[in-house]
Amino acid sequence: MIDRILQLLAGGAPSDAERADELQLAVAALLVEAARMDDHFDASERAVIERLLTARFDLAPDATRRLLDAAERTADLSTQLFRFTHLAVQRLDAAGRVRLVEMLWEVAYADGTLDPDEDALLRRIAGLLYVSDHERGDARKRALDRLGIKA
Repeated sequence: MIDRILQLLAGGAPSDAERADELQLAVAALLVEAARMDDHFDASERAVIERLLTARFDLAPDATRRLLDAAERTADLSTQLFRFTHLAVQRLDAAGRVRLVEMLWEVAYADGTLDPDEDALLRRIAGLLYVSDHERGDARKRALDRLGIKA
């Protein structure tokens, strides 16, 4: 797994078997970045990320935990979001990218509040994913509805 992370960061060409893992890792790393943005990566955010990854990629609990651990290490090694968002743009259709933004909103609101830095990060990531402001706003509303939060 660490070799794949380093290969992803170095821009090496993956094998066909690693392509799905790369997308999972990129999505998980973006979710981790969103959780860390307010300098508080707590258990509620971790639980939301695990739930989202399990549902999105149909993973077993152990596989989800390993993916999240790898995403944290990858996020620690990376200094930019572009590699992760670029991979998502390449591998996800427009609806999949909007769903990713929706997932990011769920992580940002996991603690019940939205920090201004989290909002700025989501705005930036949505732009890198070619998700319009309107689609980003709609994704936010769906995430808030699902979480039962009134904004």
